[in-house]
Amino acid sequence: MTEARTFLPVAEADLGPMEEQRVLDALRSGWVSSIGPYVHRFESGFAKFCGTRHAVAVSNGTVAIHLALLAANVGPGDEVIIPALTFVATASAVRHAGAEPVFVDSEPEIGTMDPKAVERALSAKTRAIMPVHLYGHPADMDPILEIARSRRLAVIEDGAEAHGARYKGRMVGSMGLMATFSFYGNKIITTGEGGAVVTDDEVLAARLRLLKDHAMDPNRRYWHSEVGFNYRLTNLQAALGCAQLERYEELRSKRQRIADLYRQAFATTGIAINPSRAWATPVPWLVCALLAPGTTSPRRDALMARMKAEEIDSRPYFHLLCDMPPYATCRRVAASGGATLMVAAELSARGLNLPSVARLTAADVARVAAAVGAWQQSGP
Repeated sequence: MTEARTFLPVAEADLGPMEEQRVLDALRSGWVSSIGPYVHRFESGFAKFCGTRHAVAVSNGTVAIHLALLAANVGPGDEVIIPALTFVATASAVRHAGAEPVFVDSEPEIGTMDPKAVERALSAKTRAIMPVHLYGHPADMDPILEIARSRRLAVIEDGAEAHGARYKGRMVGSMGLMATFSFYGNKIITTGEGGAVVTDDEVLAARLRLLKDHAMDPNRRYWHSEVGFNYRLTNLQAALGCAQLERYEELRSKRQRIADLYRQAFATTGIAINPSRAWATPVPWLVCALLAPGTTSPRRDALMARMKAEEIDSRPYFHLLCDMPPYATCRRVAASGGATLMVAAELSARGLNLPSVARLTAADVARVAAAVGAWQQSGP
């Protein structure tokens, strides 16, 4: 009889006694909705973590992007430049604001938006640029910021996957006009669901707080002079987030240990694990495996099927957003000109995420490597 194998998931929340203590404290206080001391405490702590003056906690990362766009006065008739290779929330929030996304190609290996493509994508309608710090790796911010300064455009960083990453020593989230984050259950810092917008601009922070709470006048309760949103984070969620913030270095180091184990296990396989650039200090949100150049998505999917049969979870890199029906008519711009996003398409086809949970052992990583090795030997 074959022994059942333990399932190895791609991600799971790393929760412990501190999280339980904080959430129970919030529960017993009776402050379980969006008013309570943990909300302010989490906002203050996360602003300090990012090196910004303000953090505005919201209900998830998608509404954080929507709120930031609205605060930057992005709306109908405007274009927002975003990478084609990212999670759909970046594009859908642009549409929620009434604007149009313009998709640009990626930098080789790291997958973040290519500044040369950003330059080519500019038009009279461009209102904002939204670099995404993809899979924990910072985008190349200096040229993007310079483009924005020369055109007086807003830069809104999407840091959903990159809590604590640094670009040339600067913390992700501290470089643009605003930055947005997600605290979904698979993120390094989680509140279950949740998000935040960070900024140094006091006026913008006040605008974000107004809009997220039904646009209620802070000086006249239950008076609403414009249409707002219910984008609030609860005290219970913030309590969880406070504990996670306190444990950040522990949470990051656990994930780094896993990434290092994978690098050792895959050192001679020709598969790149979490590629990075010298100017970046990425964070290992998920273990990213880039199969050999030229690997097609069906071949990559065959590997994923093999691993699934062996109780090993995986997930493919994001599909290109501009290939999806809601965004098929949007402009797309490559670094070399034209609309063929070759770099992003190639990365999307050969990339996948491997089990990245903190409890993995060296034997678990060896088991994943053995499954990949068997796939490699099976031929094209």
